[in-house]
Amino acid sequence: MGAAEGAVRIVVEALTRAANRARPQLADNQGKRIGILIVTYNAVTTLSKVLQRIPEEVWQNVEEVAIFDDASQDSTYELAMGLKSLRSWPKLQVLKHPSNLGYGGNQKAGYRYFIDKGFDAVILLHGDGQYAPEILADLYHPIVSGEADAVFGSRMMKVYGGAIKGGMPVYKYAGNRILSVLENRALGLSLTEFHSGYRAYNLHALRRIDFTHMTDDFHFDTEIIIKLHHQHFEIREVPIPTYYGTELCYVDGLKYARDVVRAVYRYRQTLYGSRCFAEFQEYFIHYPLKQGKYSSHYYARQLVGRDQEVLDLGCGEGFVARQLNEAGNRVTGVDRHGPPSEPEAFERFIHADLDEGIGPLSAQLGGKRFSRILLLDVLEHLKYPERLLRDCHGLLEQDGEIVVSLPNIANITLRLNLLFGRFEYTDRGIVDRRHLRFYTRKSARRLLEENGFAIQREKDTVMPIELALGLAPEVSFARAVNRTLAFLTRALPKLFGYQIVLVARTFR
Repeated sequence: MGAAEGAVRIVVEALTRAANRARPQLADNQGKRIGILIVTYNAVTTLSKVLQRIPEEVWQNVEEVAIFDDASQDSTYELAMGLKSLRSWPKLQVLKHPSNLGYGGNQKAGYRYFIDKGFDAVILLHGDGQYAPEILADLYHPIVSGEADAVFGSRMMKVYGGAIKGGMPVYKYAGNRILSVLENRALGLSLTEFHSGYRAYNLHALRRIDFTHMTDDFHFDTEIIIKLHHQHFEIREVPIPTYYGTELCYVDGLKYARDVVRAVYRYRQTLYGSRCFAEFQEYFIHYPLKQGKYSSHYYARQLVGRDQEVLDLGCGEGFVARQLNEAGNRVTGVDRHGPPSEPEAFERFIHADLDEGIGPLSAQLGGKRFSRILLLDVLEHLKYPERLLRDCHGLLEQDGEIVVSLPNIANITLRLNLLFGRFEYTDRGIVDRRHLRFYTRKSARRLLEENGFAIQREKDTVMPIELALGLAPEVSFARAVNRTLAFLTRALPKLFGYQIVLVARTFR
């Protein structure tokens, strides 16, 4: 018996076992409205068999089986309509897109279809026969029983003999495993396979996923895993058999791998606030916590200390305030965005535009004075930073201090860009497109001194390599680079300093 025949035998035996397990209690819909979404493209030779292989118990328990034909160039749609007319499948619905939406686009259309009809769960099944309809109940059972929000079929689990024995080419197996390892490490997951297209979803969970800017390409499956995990939905895997037939494959493997890696990278860049990519924009934080050592927030925590009355001007979401609060400080926050996502970090939060200075806030502050005033990444955003600095005098206790951080426009990265004729605004960093002012170490000191402050201490932050690369600060590579940059910043602060952190008091 040849290898191909052996693979087919393993699949047949596996499907036989699966069919025997499709007992009524496993297929029971438990009062939930279940839909099957069959995505097809040029599947005229396989679609009929796929429909015939759906177990009777499943037909009885699902409310609708919807074929979404993605503008096939063959007679897939006509075949589906013929089967609907000739067979006793009243639950079968057939739709055809006038133009090709792509693999991801077809899925999005199908999910919206079932969501709009008020269904509770949907199973994604491919019309090319690559995935076994015999085990549909295995996928939707954890959804209807409330055990999971998403169920992914895994060919890497050994119940059906594994992917290689099922006929998966070795190069595809290797690529699948490598990509899955990288994705697990990057996302903090432990899935055996990221790249199976056999899936079931709780539609109440999918209602909370923003599909608007997600890809229409094949790496849609990766993007939806990222979003489900980010939003803390429960993901479960079930074993499925592997089958590779003679059908045409429309996936460019190398492009797909690049797109998957790119999707993870773009998510992490958005999550850490480095850049805002449209498909993950709902996770972008306007003012994220800088967790790296020698960052402005690292120094702010040290410079504020403990048990202080703190006024955090431009407090953002309250991430810094939360850490200060944990150190026993009492924090009043002011920001033009709000309310913050960390409201418990503040004794009080005031919504205000700091370009108007402190004057309009006087009544709300009630004459209170503070031992520390924070102006972290604030002054460069203001039309009139001098007005705010002067107003701070009346809010400081005797011997109180302001802590100011400003970007260093003379940083080496900007110098190199200018050397090659480039000056591009970005979503984050020194040339954030929202910055109205730019400072060097010298002009930053002068700004404070000309507005009545005597500088007590000065720090220079290191370039946030972990944010630029989308890495967690605790990753070994990020820590090593951070230490190197800290050494260079101490040696050449004007060149390598990323931000200037100044601590100042009012002239007496």
